[in-house]
Amino acid sequence: MTSPEAAAPPHPGLAGGPVYLDYNATTPVDPRVVDAMLPFLRQEFGNPSSRHAYGDRGRAALARARGQVAGLVGADPDRPEAIVLTGSGSEADALAVRGGVLAALAVRPERWDAGRRPQVITQETEHPAVLAACGELARRHAVEILRLPVDGDGRVAPDALAAALSDRTVLVTIMHANNETGVVQPIAELAALAHAAGAVVHTDAAQTAGRIPLDVDALGVDLLTVVGHKMYAPKGVAALYRRPGTPLVPVIGGGGQEHGVRAGTENLPHAVALGAAAELAAAELAAGEPARLAALRDRLHDRLRAALPARVHLNGHAVHRLPNTLNVGIDGAGGDALLATLPDLAASTGSACHAGGTQPSPVLTAMGLTADRALSAVRLSVGRWTTPADVDRAATLVVAAARESAAPPVSR
Repeated sequence: MTSPEAAAPPHPGLAGGPVYLDYNATTPVDPRVVDAMLPFLRQEFGNPSSRHAYGDRGRAALARARGQVAGLVGADPDRPEAIVLTGSGSEADALAVRGGVLAALAVRPERWDAGRRPQVITQETEHPAVLAACGELARRHAVEILRLPVDGDGRVAPDALAAALSDRTVLVTIMHANNETGVVQPIAELAALAHAAGAVVHTDAAQTAGRIPLDVDALGVDLLTVVGHKMYAPKGVAALYRRPGTPLVPVIGGGGQEHGVRAGTENLPHAVALGAAAELAAAELAAGEPARLAALRDRLHDRLRAALPARVHLNGHAVHRLPNTLNVGIDGAGGDALLATLPDLAASTGSACHAGGTQPSPVLTAMGLTADRALSAVRLSVGRWTTPADVDRAATLVVAAARESAAPPVSR
């Protein structure tokens, strides 16, 4: 097991800047990942679909990248069709949700005679990309979308899913871990229930890939989203694990790339980067990186609670959460206002997909938090380059700002 002090060597993008505790929004690209992709920017230009030496080298690199991603999620690296490369996590989610449902409708059209509506089940705290894809299905294909509630800790109750499932359910899509609270869902139990009802199962694992061990067979999922920029690869590349035999209708049509389900000449440099990042993440998982991150997360939480007694409240489950994520509400301090006074700390109040809004987080309100409590939330997420000194500095900054916000006004 690594110790909290054993962070990677300093990252050039973080030198001299604010303390960075926003790893759930995006991660710095690992310099080793940059080194892996550079040859495919400088000299290896071949189209992987070309049948000559240049294309052969590109095709081999693409196959290696798929194998590396497969290794991270516990898939068979010898089944290349299991890893579909996409341009973003949102695209991978759209392919899984829209492509999966449309394929299911096409495979057995007789199920939908006499006005029967197919059903997709998701959750109230799902990622906006999945909810948007569900919305498209509802508007264009009359698919019924059912959003399951979550409890006060942010988790879906398996009993709630069991009660909602029917012979009309074609897809269940529940994200593996929430991007705001870090709460991890009981995906294996939910997937078993969904499969018993004949539904396909998708999970968005953008926040879990590389942070906790993943095994698609143990989870029981048919489709799983992995996102490059959440695991130290560049933005603009992601992947969808597809269990062999799971049908998909392409969201982007054209050529036959990606085994016929995602057209477009492959972004080879970024695919190589994603594969390299996946291999590095697998090695760090084996070396105990989750324990190091959890120690840093808990160190930060302990310092905040000790300095602000009775004012700091954890948002989300105390146990079933990501090792790197701390979402807390601080009484008497609005999250946005607090962070605005801290130029030496880079953190957020929630999802980067909702940045700029002043409304309480839909995730936190779905968990039953009041608007005031939700607006007091701050998300602090640590990562590969976080050190104990970073955590201590962040705690000092947050505590000082919280005390200032709660101080009585000076009379004049």
